[in-house]
Amino acid sequence: MLFDIDSSKQVTSQPYLKEFNIWRKRLSQSEFDAIVNKLDSMIDSDEIHTAGWMPGNNWKGTVFKPIYTKACGMNEQESGLCFGLFVWYVFQNRPDEWYSGKFENGGVPIKSRTYFRKKF
Repeated sequence: MLFDIDSSKQVTSQPYLKEFNIWRKRLSQSEFDAIVNKLDSMIDSDEIHTAGWMPGNNWKGTVFKPIYTKACGMNEQESGLCFGLFVWYVFQNRPDEWYSGKFENGGVPIKSRTYFRKKF
């Protein structure tokens, strides 16, 4: 379950749903499942995640490569947005409670969302 950190309300919709569905349809079911399963395992390993920092910059040889090569036609900006939407999707569909918001690092806004496991 995903909650907004500012309002504490549960998030029940996905941003950019139209684009996410277009990109998702360009992937096979096995590619989609591999991405979701990998993100789920990454999320299980820690209490805080920032979407843009999760995969690193080099997706070669990873389950994330088809996001760039197939779903987004090798468009770096679109593949970054698509990856962020996958992260959102996975957090939103987990049974445990997570909070998300936009933050800064050293006074500089972080481009992607940060997610925190509920501990209170």
